[in-house]
Amino acid sequence: MTYMNKEYRKEKFAELEKTVKKDYSNIAGMVVQKDGKMLYENYFNDCTAHSRIHVCSVTKSIISILIGIAIDKGYIESVNRKVLDYFPDYVVKGREKTIQNVTLENLLTMTAPYKYRFAPYRKYFASEDYVKFSLDALGGREKKEKFRYAPLIGPDILSGILVKATGRSVFEFAEEYLFLPLEIDVKNNLVFHNKEEQLAFYQSRSISGWVSDSKGFNTAGWGLTLTPVEMARIGQLYLDKGRWKGKQIVSEKWVDESTKEHSRWEKEGLPYGYLWWISNDRESGFAAMGDGGNIIYVNTEKRMVISIASFPVRRVKDRIEFIKKYVEPVFENCTDDKQYK
Repeated sequence: MTYMNKEYRKEKFAELEKTVKKDYSNIAGMVVQKDGKMLYENYFNDCTAHSRIHVCSVTKSIISILIGIAIDKGYIESVNRKVLDYFPDYVVKGREKTIQNVTLENLLTMTAPYKYRFAPYRKYFASEDYVKFSLDALGGREKKEKFRYAPLIGPDILSGILVKATGRSVFEFAEEYLFLPLEIDVKNNLVFHNKEEQLAFYQSRSISGWVSDSKGFNTAGWGLTLTPVEMARIGQLYLDKGRWKGKQIVSEKWVDESTKEHSRWEKEGLPYGYLWWISNDRESGFAAMGDGGNIIYVNTEKRMVISIASFPVRRVKDRIEFIKKYVEPVFENCTDDKQYK
């Protein structure tokens, strides 16, 4: 049963797509699901269902899932473990004490302190070991825990912890316990040899993989390519409390814990979980968000999952506002399976 006839739906779809092309023109593809049924799948900018897009910081939420799986399986004791427990050979510099108290939870909630005022991205990209580079940036004089969003430099420490704890690469661990069960096709590690390769990656529609440094550590804050359908599967996994096709992929406890507020970006008034952004309005939900408008949006009350893959542009328009204003109203009363493609 559906509450919209076909002609009305066509009209609404046309209006939505007109809005995308006019005001959100960097969108590569979008998928809308409700109650586990796909209601909408469409692509823009010469993209197709096979196009794989760099989803930027959405990668962080994938890392959160992997940390949860590692805890479920006993590889990691808890989020209260100190970061340096996993790097016993790391030499703490001088009188640095702050770094010794940083926990996994600090990294997951963006409450870890860093020495830099302005992130040294050029040095980071040129480094051969992203994990050590991030460890060297961790700490400083700030002792009080407060939210400080680390886009790239910092989250990679979690990749290092996964490797140390599991004895496997992040890619291998993800492939067995997340990608294969959800039929997510990430081909291999991607290592950039120059700036040109990296810039081409940002705009690519066809590269499948996960960026890693030359040591084999996968990036935790960026660097993963996904399709909109694969993004929606991640959202559905979390909407269904960690279950996929009858199998518990990640525990319900971790899903609940990682999607509730643990910290807050006071400047923007945005609650934060464990590498997931949490809804701050009257509706319950959460989102994985990345630069350029990449998003996996989950509305738990409406049982909706909306994924949008986008190309990087400056001053991108707010995707949550776009979803609430233009997408949800079209589909919240729909029940047909894949009404439009």
